Amino acid sequence: MKKMITDAFGDKSIKVPFIIPEITKNDKHVVASALNSSLLTDGPKLRKFEAIFAKFTGVKFAVGVSNGTAALHLSLKALGIGKGDEVIIPDLTFVATASSVLLTGATPVLADIDDDLNISIQSIKESITSRTKAIIPVHFAGKSCKIKEVSSIARKNNVSIIEDCAHAIGARINKKHVGTFGQLGCFSFYPTKNFTTIEGGMVITNSKKIADFVRAARNHGISKTLASRFSKGKPWDYDIHDPGYNYRLDEIRAALGINQMKRIGKMNHLRKKAANYYTKKLENVEGIIVPNESNSAEHVHHLYVIRITRKYGITRDVLFQKLLHNGIRTSVHYKPLHKFTAMKKMAKKFNSLSSSKSVYSQILSLPIYPSIS
Repeated sequence: MKKMITDAFGDKSIKVPFIIPEITKNDKHVVASALNSSLLTDGPKLRKFEAIFAKFTGVKFAVGVSNGTAALHLSLKALGIGKGDEVIIPDLTFVATASSVLLTGATPVLADIDDDLNISIQSIKESITSRTKAIIPVHFAGKSCKIKEVSSIARKNNVSIIEDCAHAIGARINKKHVGTFGQLGCFSFYPTKNFTTIEGGMVITNSKKIADFVRAARNHGISKTLASRFSKGKPWDYDIHDPGYNYRLDEIRAALGINQMKRIGKMNHLRKKAANYYTKKLENVEGIIVPNESNSAEHVHHLYVIRITRKYGITRDVLFQKLLHNGIRTSVHYKPLHKFTAMKKMAKKFNSLSSSKSVYSQILSLPIYPSIS
């Protein structure tokens, strides 16, 4: 691995940061060029970015939004989910998966995980009630969950699926991109993700009705784009059928997204190369469990999560400190949702979450990004 000297938090003792966003000189150039336009939001670069993303994922519609949380929130709203409804989510995920449900007035129901850290099919079955309106499976760390099994459960119970693909841009199952198995797929372009627009997100769907709703709702519910309002008629003459939000994705970030999409294949390849290096070095170390991969599911390695078991001889937390002392940043993804004070009050669970509780003390995310290899 290359020796890294740029730490995001200014710690000069860090040799290997946890993440270095892949921002090139050309990325900086296209961002600067976008700033020369007099239309800095809701413009042609956003439309182009959406079209590129739709083609890449193989859907009819892609709608850019301000972040991944906004994508989840608008997807839930598009399905009419609200107060009194329940939405099943994995216990091991970033809090945004839960908070987006809470923002609608619905209740998140925490499901357990399998050995691959993705949502447990058995736990989903145990969590279904008459109030269940949707399942949000997360493709954790860049490895697709058992989405076909999730889809089967959803069909049998007349439940919708919103795929949380925040970790999984480029991940496919038998050449079918994640996010296309349910009604909607949601992506995040946060700086740690496999490609970034700094902040940003995307909703994908094959439903025109859903796409139209999300497109309006991201802009306060306004029925017309800026271009259509100012190109003909009176620009103030628009309607609002459903009040929306300020979840727009601006032209600067859209320009960056267009440029980053040109390199997503290369960046994912470099992540896989780094992951293979880790696996080769660690797979035979007693007490360390490395990520497993499936032949039918492409792993894009947003995270490289190992498990530290008792046989290793020291705990996860001790290893974390030792690596930090040697200038290597690591982290944990994530603190399970059931441990947060807010979720103890606001979420439900219908099982013990035994796997989630067990792995939390073991998991450790090693630094992984294109320039590390």
